[in-house]
This record gives sequence, structure tokens and C-alpha cells, in this order.
Amino acid sequence: MLTKAGDEIKEMSSEQAAEYFLSLLSASGLSEKTIRSYRAAIYDFLNFSKVKRLNEISQNLILNWINYRLKNGFEKRGGKEEKRKIQSTMHYYTLFLRKWLTWAGFDSKIVPIVKKPQSGEISALTKEEIDKLFSSSRDLLDMLIISLLFETGMRANELLSITADDVDLTDGEISVKNAKYGKVRTVFLGENSKFLLAERVKNISSGERVIPLSYNGLYKRIKSLAKRAGIPLEKVRPHILRHTFATEAVRSGMSLPALQKILGHSDIKVTQIYTHLLKDDLKKEYYSKFTSSREKTMSKNDESSAFNDENIHEDIKFCPNCGKKLPPGSKFCPFCGYRLPLVGSDGSNQIET
Repeated sequence: MLTKAGDEIKEMSSEQAAEYFLSLLSASGLSEKTIRSYRAAIYDFLNFSKVKRLNEISQNLILNWINYRLKNGFEKRGGKEEKRKIQSTMHYYTLFLRKWLTWAGFDSKIVPIVKKPQSGEISALTKEEIDKLFSSSRDLLDMLIISLLFETGMRANELLSITADDVDLTDGEISVKNAKYGKVRTVFLGENSKFLLAERVKNISSGERVIPLSYNGLYKRIKSLAKRAGIPLEKVRPHILRHTFATEAVRSGMSLPALQKILGHSDIKVTQIYTHLLKDDLKKEYYSKFTSSREKTMSKNDESSAFNDENIHEDIKFCPNCGKKLPPGSKFCPFCGYRLPLVGSDGSNQIET
């Protein structure tokens, strides 16, 4: 956390104060990507408001900027932007602007924080799709990329910054130094990643990057893998493999605090988005176990009936009592309990008594 600015800040222009703040962030160890985000937020506000000195900044100006952006988006980006994306950008922009102005001596309340939009459904690959990506790999680098992203949960920029010095094959660890929030963390290697990394580091020198690609190069390589694997291209991105790691970890019973540390999330609420997949698994388990058990019980009860399972009216799609859609082969409505009509040998509908 930065120490608040001294009196010297009062003598600076708004741009000088911004550059001084950004230089302090850089000296504190924040990544270049994070600093670029701070710069974009601060200068977007300064360019909109046209203020020259810090003492010209008011909450009214900030509110005008927020409202304008939420309504009109960012014209320079081109094309029509989704409201959700604009809101997400402004959530971070207001956070960054608040940190700058708080450092400069303003009350933190001067910058209202735009609410972050609710996260959409998390996409993840199936085990079969992961296997297809491995099978479609052309070389060691292809396999290493998929293995590291899937087995460690690293972000793409973290993967691309790893050097031979960051790899500890003895303990099966990688030290992630280019993390999102400027904090060093440790991720762990699966057996596949350990084997592939051992082969890779044989051929590179100390300080050399393990994955010698730009982000665009990584993105194109993964898309090419997806195409050869026959997986829809929109389903496969570097971050999807991170999601896949996290969802598999939750399904395997890893605790959220442990997963939070491995993923490098600053807030456990972000990690909690993966629990919805666990809920889906539980739902499937419930229906497979409970429904099959219920059907067995009902079959025994029906043995003495004049009608067998072949007599169930397969054409009944909706409950005659409550009108809700019925699961295939239902003997009674799971919503209201209504016993469904059966079809006698003469084709007439009958109700069991």
C-alpha cells in the first residue's frame, strides 16, 4: 500500500500527479499490465473532465464522467459495446481512480464505485475435449502449453513470463512472479507437466522463457489445436483452460481457500463462482440415484396392476392437473403428485386406485 502523497503534490499539474503516482506503483512491483490499466482509467477521466490541477476535481465531475461512459461507452474502441462489458470496465476504472485520488489526499467517497456486473456462466472443457487437445498436439510446446494451463490454473500472461529459473522440478513447483496483483505465488505441477517441463528446460538456458511466445502467438496456437481437435473455436481460449482446472479442482473436493491461493484470487468471492458446477454435479447425482430408486419402488407396486410399463401413455407430455412439463416415462407428476392416466388394452385412459 502506498503512503499518501505529501504537500509537494499540490504544486503539480494533474498529469504530473498521475505520472508520479504511476511511477510509485511501478516501483512497488505491480505488473506492467496492471499499471497500464491504472493509466487508462486515470487518463480517461482527465481527458473527459479537462481538469489541469487536482484542486479542480469534484465529485460532480466524476459523476458526469461515470454516467457518460455507462451511457455511451468508449467510442474509440469502435463497434457497439455490450453494456455488461462497459459496466465491468467502469467498475475497475472507478476503483483505480479512487486509489489515485485517495493517495493524493481526497476522501475516498469522492469516487463512487460502479457495481461489477454479475459473472456469467463459467465455461469449461470436458475431460474428453482435453484429451483431444493433447492428441492434436504437433510438438512438445503444444503439449506443454495445454498441460501447464490445465494442471496449474495459471493465467496466460503468467505462463508466458515463466523462465527456467522459476521452475523447481525437484519439488514439482513453479514460482509465479508476474502475477496479476504483483504478488509472488506458487503453483504445483502434475506428473504430465513435470515430464514435459523436464524435457523443455534441457534445451533452454537460465533466464530463458519456457514458452517463447507473445500472447497473440499463444492464442493462435491454442485455436489451431482446437481446430485440429474438432472442438468449436469459441470454446477454447487460454482462460478457458484455467476455468477447467478450477472446476475440476472443485469437483475433486479441493477447498475454496486452497483453490483461491493457487489461482491467485484476491477475493474468495471470485473463487466461489466455480461452486455452481459442483451444484450441477449434485443435481445429476440426485436425479440418477433418487429417480432410479423411486422407479424401482413404483415398478414393484405396479406388478400387481392390470397394466404393465408398456401401458404408460407415452403421449402425455404435460400434467393434466397442474399443466407442467413431465419427464419422459413419468408415472406421476413430480410437481403436484397427480397420478397419471394409464392406457388399458382397449386404449382407454384409466386412473389407478
